[in-house]
Amino acid sequence: MPFYHKLGKIPPKRHTIFKKPNGDLYYEQLFGTIGFDGMSTNLYHEHRPTQIKSVKDPYSIKPKIAVENNIKSYRFRGFQTVPAPDFLESRKVVLTNSDCSIALAAPQESMGDYFYKNSDEDELLFIHKGTGKLRTHLGNLDFKYGDYLLIPRGTIYKIDFDDEDNRLFIVESNRPIYTPKRYRNHFGQLLEHSPFCERDIRRPYELETNDEKGEFLMKIKKQGEIFDVTYATHPFDVVGYDGYNYPYAFSIHDFEPITGRIHQPPPVHQTFETDAFVVCSFCPRLYDYHPESIPAPYNHSNIDSDEVLYYVDGDFMSRNDIDAGHISLHPSGIPHGPHPGAVERSIGQTKTEELAVMVDTFKPLKVTEEGMKIADDTYHKSWLDENHA
Repeated sequence: MPFYHKLGKIPPKRHTIFKKPNGDLYYEQLFGTIGFDGMSTNLYHEHRPTQIKSVKDPYSIKPKIAVENNIKSYRFRGFQTVPAPDFLESRKVVLTNSDCSIALAAPQESMGDYFYKNSDEDELLFIHKGTGKLRTHLGNLDFKYGDYLLIPRGTIYKIDFDDEDNRLFIVESNRPIYTPKRYRNHFGQLLEHSPFCERDIRRPYELETNDEKGEFLMKIKKQGEIFDVTYATHPFDVVGYDGYNYPYAFSIHDFEPITGRIHQPPPVHQTFETDAFVVCSFCPRLYDYHPESIPAPYNHSNIDSDEVLYYVDGDFMSRNDIDAGHISLHPSGIPHGPHPGAVERSIGQTKTEELAVMVDTFKPLKVTEEGMKIADDTYHKSWLDENHA
């Protein structure tokens, strides 16, 4: 996150004495990435954050690969992912490579007697259905339909859902996720041509400071395995922090689309980036206003990247037979474009109400066994003309 945030109580200087009212010390912790070169935050705890009572043997959650080397286009019916009570058990990886994993989740209950920490990956949670609160050791955030929740690696969190009908689209990234560099000046401020600004980004607004000792279960993801670790003090015992590394929320409804006289390429929809993939938001917008424009996207070749589109809501002008919750995969190596009839239907249209999230990866994606459970294996034939079908 490219700007400074402070919450709770902190001392005037880093790495100096900071005393509780009774004279004992608060315990400082540097929470940072990329060694000491990336974004970081200084936290102050009621207790030393290093007290561990037990560590159980890990169990694997690595996705099982069904299609290793893929050149077929697929459609996945996301809402066919079976709901599960537990948040972690409900997460099903559909597509994966060495840089990221794309998952669906339909949790029915709030996280119960454990805390969760992903020590390997930044997590980008898109809320398709559901409302609630993301609770973290860096503060809390309310969420609702259309919110992106960016949770940096190492963040300790719980999620409270308001009811049992929840649908999430999740991207787990082995690389830090940032706002696009081309939207920022050399100070990190979002520029005037950016489709969103700092006012749209919701930072943690409350700290839960628990001064408790006991046994607190934390599930930690590390190298594709979950470790059950019992802490001796409550993980949410932070009294204050400041820095640049913290979770935040951004609503897709606050993305301001960039339009033009002729069709604009996908990078104008970019919302997040890493050095291995980008995430874009396709939002309701006016169509191109050249008198002879074709609003439908032109055919283009996926030579260097795989394209994943998660369909959220609206008309999905360029696709036939697409519903909310569907995912399309268009792999590198072959061209893709609008479905038959989509170009002709788009001519003369003035606006779209589509809402979708796109992930473009620079390494090929593998299809998992969980993905194949909800896959349309004939989708790649859906561009054939009737006389060729």
